[in-house]
Amino acid sequence: PGRARESVERAIALLTISAGVALAEAVERVTGLSPAIKWPNDLLVERRKLAGILAEGVASPGSGALHAVVLGFGLNVMSAAYPPELSTIVTSLDSELGRGVDRAEVCAEALASLAERYRDLLDARYDAILDAWRARAFGSRGAKVEWDTPAGVRTGVTEGVDAMGALL
Repeated sequence: PGRARESVERAIALLTISAGVALAEAVERVTGLSPAIKWPNDLLVERRKLAGILAEGVASPGSGALHAVVLGFGLNVMSAAYPPELSTIVTSLDSELGRGVDRAEVCAEALASLAERYRDLLDARYDAILDAWRARAFGSRGAKVEWDTPAGVRTGVTEGVDAMGALL
């Protein structure tokens, strides 16, 4: 029971990272672009955001135990009239490629890739997921970061991710 619980907790912890890898792989298969992944949930092309991923847990009524996880992603497929302040920080598939993209093909490939990476989670192939994420990681080593705490703003330098996908 203890080992099984640890495995479930690790799989849940790596779900967003797995989804990032899956979506990046799907985009690469369909378009030839190679998105980087910014920890934990953004896909970037040339430092501009192409996609975001969100996973939200659903607790069982009464027990509060995790019952399900809802996973969603937003992928900029078509160009939009971005406000000037966003034009240098966001991008889309058609902007990067200079042509339109078949949304159904992108969606089908994303679902197939998510299924592959979900199978990795179920089969406890965590190192394969982390290795694939690290190969695409943007800013996970040596980046200066700052974050808010109740005691004030803290600063540090990133050192990668641990076995649970947490930023070091």
